[in-house]
Amino acid sequence: MSTLNPDNPKHAEALRRLREETIIWLTTVTASGQPQSTPLWFLWEGEEFLIYGSKDGPKTRNIERNPRVSLHLEGNGRGGANVIFEGTAQVDADAPLADAFPAYLDKYLSLITQTWSLDAFAEDYPHLIRVTPTRARIW
Repeated sequence: MSTLNPDNPKHAEALRRLREETIIWLTTVTASGQPQSTPLWFLWEGEEFLIYGSKDGPKTRNIERNPRVSLHLEGNGRGGANVIFEGTAQVDADAPLADAFPAYLDKYLSLITQTWSLDAFAEDYPHLIRVTPTRARIW
């Protein structure tokens, strides 16, 4: 299901931002039902978001309990340029680690190597989370 129409100018701008921006906010739901939002790195691959989750972080546990999530890019600070997605997430146990994912490294290698070696990053963030959007809200 396509959530974005590149012929729509607002959607085309959202697609550009999905390719270029480095941070998106992911909201998952804890076991107690509390929404939990986290800024993180992401890769937009056609019709899904790819996110590496930390080995000890709550995102993976939250998604395994409840796969319904939302994601959003930063707005313009004046109530506009909002790009919000609702979707379903799954942890892909068979996915390559980040250090073996060329498209992810193309986008984040310079940021990764400011803090980690590639091996250390792959060890700290071993869980690939795939989010399939089911709805987009853009204004």
